[in-house]
Amino acid sequence: MTLFDQYNSNAQHGLLNRRRFLSDVSTGLGSISLASLLATDGLLAAKPPEIDPSRPYAPRPTHFPAKAKSVLVIFCAGAVSQLETWDYKPELIKQDGKPLVGGPAVTFQGPAGELARPQYKFRPRGETGKMVSDLIPHLAELTDDFAFIHSLTSKSNTHGPAENFLSTGFVADGFPSSGAWISYALGSENQNLPAFVAIPDPRGVPQASVNNWGPGFLPAEFQGTPFSAKNPVRHLAPPVGISAEKDKAARALLERMNQRHLDQHPGDGKLAARIASYELAARMQLSVPEISDLSTESAHTLKSYGADDTQNPIKAAFARNCILARRLIESGVRFVQLFNGAYASGGELNWDGHSKLKEQYDKHAAILDQPTAAMIKDMKARGLLEDTLIVWCSEFGRMPFFQKGAKGRDHNPNGFTCWLTGAGIKPGVSHGQTDELGQKAVENIHPLYDLNATILHLLGLNHEQLTFEHNGVQRRLTNVEGDLIHEVLR
Repeated sequence: MTLFDQYNSNAQHGLLNRRRFLSDVSTGLGSISLASLLATDGLLAAKPPEIDPSRPYAPRPTHFPAKAKSVLVIFCAGAVSQLETWDYKPELIKQDGKPLVGGPAVTFQGPAGELARPQYKFRPRGETGKMVSDLIPHLAELTDDFAFIHSLTSKSNTHGPAENFLSTGFVADGFPSSGAWISYALGSENQNLPAFVAIPDPRGVPQASVNNWGPGFLPAEFQGTPFSAKNPVRHLAPPVGISAEKDKAARALLERMNQRHLDQHPGDGKLAARIASYELAARMQLSVPEISDLSTESAHTLKSYGADDTQNPIKAAFARNCILARRLIESGVRFVQLFNGAYASGGELNWDGHSKLKEQYDKHAAILDQPTAAMIKDMKARGLLEDTLIVWCSEFGRMPFFQKGAKGRDHNPNGFTCWLTGAGIKPGVSHGQTDELGQKAVENIHPLYDLNATILHLLGLNHEQLTFEHNGVQRRLTNVEGDLIHEVLR
């Protein structure tokens, strides 16, 4: 035995074996080559957007050519019944008043009752002959322009967590909203307005409140700014007694002081971001009052939206929110979230129809239908739908039976409907299907991850590459799931 052998173990001999050495070298070189090829094809973890802290809302490039530049989400809070709106089930009409064989004895809010037919008549609409309810006659006229997805599913049957799941991709609190992800990825076309605006319903905020437009763990500047035609941005105007000239002079002085401080601390991204937010707020003092001033709209426009309805002030207020949403999109705001319906209230302030569904839906539809349809027609006439995606959605659907002792339907996360129209969307499509009674998605089933992945795709974003590292984990809007819904895309 040589001296060399005395000081080397069998394991060390393995490392010095010629065949083992050549094998390891070839494998290592192959791995390096594979990593290089994957990086070239964009299949490794994508680089985060390059964001200048002093210009956090500057437009940024997409992953690939986009069909849409902006998104308008119409969010009907409270869980609209698909069976009273878009999902026609003739078998449910036949089975009216009968028990659901093999169905659940108890659902979210208590014992299940008998099967209940739709509370509104369905009729064929447009050239496609799509069966749509009389509940929403104005929107029904537009169904040839819509792509319906009838097979969505959620992960929760509780309003707050389900709103979280739709808006953020997670049931729990603390995750970024889809609008925050999009403004983080793409910035905005308008530097005088927020990249992301949330417009609460005139009756109040939705159940999950600010979670729907919050930034989660993304930088705070990408959160949505909530304001409406009724309630302007808070603290935007100067204090009473301060003239416009004095306010302008004070802001000019503050800008010089901020710039001098930034020059003394180059590379301080947080400081630059804070200054940028102050500067945006200053610009908003001029831009927000201007865009919120609906007096420049014609009497014809106000009437077509229902904004002049003196008999229904909530409808008129929602109609003004619809006009505001159109004006924001027209001005280059990247993401607008328009809410119809507020928080849980026994169905009085939103679409949560547990006990007296038809009585409450009559009121809610009168608020939603005409203003929303007018907004879509107005945007189409102005050419805005050529590069704007519109999404109508709700957090989940409703059961095909009434609750025992009541005239309403319980929560149903297992099969419900949304629709899309505008940029990149194939019109006149009905994709996916629930069972013959409308209880459960059975064909082309799509969890809400798929809807969010499709929205990002239309904006030129790969949902698997739009990530942000948080607590050592690469997070994304679609978690580790999500497939494109190709059937609704042009």
